[in-house]
Amino acid sequence: MSEPAVVIEQPAPPVLAAPGTGWTLATGLLRAARPRQWVKNGLVLAAPFAAARPLGLDEAIRLAAALALFVACSAAVYLINDARDAEADRAHPVKCRRPVASGQVPVPVAYTAGALLAVLAPALAVPACNGHTAALLAAYVAMQLAYCLRLKHMLVVDLVIVTTGFLMRAMAGGLALDIALSRWFLITSGFGALFMVAAKRYSELVLVSERDGDLTATRALLGEYTIGYLRFVWQLAAGVAVLAYCLWALESSGGEHGLLPWRQLSMVPFTLSVLRYAVFADAGAAGEPEDVVLRDRPLLVIAVAWSALYVLAVVNS
Repeated sequence: MSEPAVVIEQPAPPVLAAPGTGWTLATGLLRAARPRQWVKNGLVLAAPFAAARPLGLDEAIRLAAALALFVACSAAVYLINDARDAEADRAHPVKCRRPVASGQVPVPVAYTAGALLAVLAPALAVPACNGHTAALLAAYVAMQLAYCLRLKHMLVVDLVIVTTGFLMRAMAGGLALDIALSRWFLITSGFGALFMVAAKRYSELVLVSERDGDLTATRALLGEYTIGYLRFVWQLAAGVAVLAYCLWALESSGGEHGLLPWRQLSMVPFTLSVLRYAVFADAGAAGEPEDVVLRDRPLLVIAVAWSALYVLAVVNS
């Protein structure tokens, strides 16, 4: 009696949607630009807020333009990245739902839209803001495209590139308004960004390791990092960020005339915010920084307390 034949079922190929037209295509392009990620571009407002500079109508318009143009640049990078990775994304259980991978947005359309935004945004920054802002946006686009093409496959360099992207956002508002960026602002912003980036990588590695999954399924370099190394990086970055902020607060509080040293007191909620975020990082739950910040009520309360103390420090300066 012959053995029954063994039938090996092959996974079904991804079903591609029909190319979108009209409203469907516009919706797909908007989704491919990842509006949920735009909250990161709020860092463009950081430098004017840190400088406590009152804005006139003209400056407010320039700052709004810088914010909108940075959103356009980040959208350009997302579109080009998704167009380039469309084939690989179709084999991924989650990324296959992206508009470009699913076929809602054709690859040539994504490339074209991304290229137009990448060129027009820095060009429009010259009349809308100034040449420094245009140069920063052009450098951001070039750096992010290099990251998509090559640098995301280089150990440690990938952390530096993503961190630099956050730092550029923080610098953009200051450059648009010709605000001098202090060394303490740059150090605090840079290491604060590195803290969140390393915490995200750490969380991804912990999560995949706990599920015994493929370490390279979500990010090509993830398997080359170790949990201990990424923990060291985010702990080091958190410590430097807190230290830099405290040194800035102590150095710049000499001109205050209020009842209390508000600027020095702001060190308390700033440190608490880092400690609170570290809870999620240590638990492997700091996957998306915007989700952690917006969904954790204690962290939002701490942020409000820090803002109030900072405003009081500015008023009493």
